[in-house]
Amino acid sequence: MNKYITEFIGTFFLVLTIGCSVIIGGSGVIAPLAIGSILMVMIYAGGHVSGGHYNPAVTLGVWLRGRCPTKDVVPYWLVQILGAVLAALALNYLRGDHEPSRMVLRTGPALLAEFLFAFALVYVVLNSATAKATAGNSFCGLAIGFTVMSGAFAVGSISGAAFNPAVAVGISVMGLSAWSNLWIYFLANLSGGAVAALAFKLINPEDK
Repeated sequence: MNKYITEFIGTFFLVLTIGCSVIIGGSGVIAPLAIGSILMVMIYAGGHVSGGHYNPAVTLGVWLRGRCPTKDVVPYWLVQILGAVLAALALNYLRGDHEPSRMVLRTGPALLAEFLFAFALVYVVLNSATAKATAGNSFCGLAIGFTVMSGAFAVGSISGAAFNPAVAVGISVMGLSAWSNLWIYFLANLSGGAVAALAFKLINPEDK
């Protein structure tokens, strides 16, 4: 149960920070910095308990890599999405008169951007947080947070830079993204996570 609570807390604060930074944040707020930073610190806070996934695509990749028990996959997904929904509801209360500006996505570019950076995110997670060669390191949270930050700077204007199906649900509840875009995030993010796991196993065949 502790690991499920940890996944809920981490995902909640990730999604809340996204909403507050993007919708409420003033002209001086640089949203990717805040988003990458909160992910980093939540990984340091909860990684030793749950692995610090906070993302169904990461959970899928870690499971395919063999470092997440099958019995935890669906519960992780459920608490991650629950955390995202409650964070979005909290944001909708906090934002007051600040109105979200709904993104208009072009399907092809958004699919590719989300796939590529979900792949990058899960690839970094697997190599920095699950590989034998990096076991016990103190940099995995920084590496993972900076991957999300870099992706947000790079393709935020193309796809919204979710790289995370739970985040996609959260920004839909907030009104930042249309519900009709949800399939783009789920397809691109989960497939990116799966391909990253396959790439990790191909490159590190001895790391079982």
